[in-house]
Amino acid sequence: MSALQPPQAAPLWNHTPETLKAELDVVLASARSKLDAIVSLPPSERTFAALAELEATLSSRGEPLTFYQNVSTDAELRDASEAAENALKEFGIEREMRVDLFEVLKDASRATGPLSAEDARFVEKVLLEGKRAGLELPEEQRKELESLKKELSRLCVTFQKNYGQEKGKIAFSVEELEGIPPPVVSGYAKRADDGKCELTFRPPDIMPLFKYAKNPETRRKAWEAYESRVAVNEEIFDSVLAIRRKIADLLGYDSWADYVTEVKMVKSAQGVHDFISDVESKLLPVGKRDREQLLALKKEEEGADSTEFYMWDWFYYDRLYVERTLDLDDALVKEYFPVEEVVPTIMKVYETLLGVEFVPLSNEVEKGDVWHPDVQRFALWDSHGDGFLGYTYLDLYPREAKFPHAAVWSLVPGFTRPDGSRSYPVCAMVANLAKSTPERPALMTHASVVTFFHEMGHVFHNLLSKTKYSRFDGTSVANDFVEAPSKMLENWCWVPSVLEKMSSHYKTKEPLPSELIEKIIKSRYVNVGMSMLRQLFLAKYDITVHTAKEPENYTKLWNRIREDTSLVKGPEIDAPGQAAFAHLMGGYEAGYYGYTYSSVFAADMFRTVFAKDPLSPEAGRLYRKEILRPGGSRDEMDSLKAFLGRPPNAEAFLEQLLGAPQ
Repeated sequence: MSALQPPQAAPLWNHTPETLKAELDVVLASARSKLDAIVSLPPSERTFAALAELEATLSSRGEPLTFYQNVSTDAELRDASEAAENALKEFGIEREMRVDLFEVLKDASRATGPLSAEDARFVEKVLLEGKRAGLELPEEQRKELESLKKELSRLCVTFQKNYGQEKGKIAFSVEELEGIPPPVVSGYAKRADDGKCELTFRPPDIMPLFKYAKNPETRRKAWEAYESRVAVNEEIFDSVLAIRRKIADLLGYDSWADYVTEVKMVKSAQGVHDFISDVESKLLPVGKRDREQLLALKKEEEGADSTEFYMWDWFYYDRLYVERTLDLDDALVKEYFPVEEVVPTIMKVYETLLGVEFVPLSNEVEKGDVWHPDVQRFALWDSHGDGFLGYTYLDLYPREAKFPHAAVWSLVPGFTRPDGSRSYPVCAMVANLAKSTPERPALMTHASVVTFFHEMGHVFHNLLSKTKYSRFDGTSVANDFVEAPSKMLENWCWVPSVLEKMSSHYKTKEPLPSELIEKIIKSRYVNVGMSMLRQLFLAKYDITVHTAKEPENYTKLWNRIREDTSLVKGPEIDAPGQAAFAHLMGGYEAGYYGYTYSSVFAADMFRTVFAKDPLSPEAGRLYRKEILRPGGSRDEMDSLKAFLGRPPNAEAFLEQLLGAPQ
């Protein structure tokens, strides 16, 4: 397949700030012109096709322009990209607030004849969006609403920029870093004036400190600085919540959470509260047991007078507990996961499972192939004759001003053009894996392997869906379902045959020995109670602030809910951790519960279809057909029923958490 020519050229990544701005101007001018043309059509010619084409064009040409802010090393280009995102979001608000367009679409819906299931879903969603946009409100309120939405969009983009481009650092002496593996310490930058090691707050730097630094004072100082690293966002957070309350009130919703959840699987804010309460009640006894075990270990290490368990204790004692009880050394496991071996092996696992082939392409920055020389570029082809599927990029290593965690961006959606031809999807995974050091190559922790598997799930959701409309492509599903496919695929990282297949010691090239694999698998549910309570804390904080009627001190609330729910204390002076809770500004507001909610579906999907043979191509084909291919073009519950052969249930999820060996 490597000799085949893709039927669609890949995007070019050769923009300057000036050319990006010029292209944006063309895109927006064309979109406004097309909108005006749509509303001027006589009633007999009004259809939804023109709007669908406009949506597809905006996504295809606009998303690449807004992506640079997450990955470019050029500050001016990042600024231009951020400005493009603001402009496109403002245009989106203008479009959704056009009453004349809404009236045209209502006319089109009345004139429409028999529809396919996807056509009918498109019409239903478009009309519902008009109502949710407030187009049935009086003009004065619509104008106020439009102004509020634009200000909200601007604030969210600024919050995300501050988070993504945070450049904070903290320095410690080598003595203060005692316990951290020497290869990690050798990779830290050294200050010229005092010789101290300088750490960024990016995961490859800060996480080894939290997990290995023996000195609790070092961990405390690092945690307090880490938790406050984007304190500049604290006021923005307050302002965003205030605007969301105003919008919900104008639209007639009891809260912003009720507005958001109306179009999700859970259907209401009360449904979220009920779900969180139910899971928390089952997990709390397990979490308390975990805390007692870890606190006992802390007393052994720091003295019998240690009566509190702090946030900066969690990663350290969780790691130490696993080492002591299972004789499992995370640093040793890491030696079996060199990035250059693991990444292509994981890709081959997916190729076998899903019947696809990755074909590497050139990555010359000068030609515009990629935006940075670290980036790998691939074409994806079907192994069974279904042809070209799309492009994907892997941008795996940290650098200054790059998005600090792991995520996948849809850059060009897949859809059917008006002439019946296909527009193929393009997506990119951005991660921050540890780089190589003078002593050894880049290595991945097992947790990083799990994350990579998870994010590749989003890549395949984007590339293997096949919908008529761009708005239903790939991960364009309900937010409380979107994580389910990727959460399900994490299970492969706990399958012995897969662990053996994708491991290769960086010196000996030997795979993980069976006894080490057994220990890794046993570690999966160690301290799972406290780990899951941490997720519930974030979900509870999210739904609490988005159902509140009045403003309050959100920093104090953050620390109070964390201590009450996740059973760990924070610093004496409350740190604004919510200022780095970027999910709540990027489309997950009133939706963080979805990570746990989708885990229910993920556990059921894996146990029902894949558990007997995780690498079964037949099961992989069913997964492609019933979960990935439909994207958001049908109700998520219908996709689950088609895949499972029945409605989903929580049995597998609860057995995983509560029936796991303790």
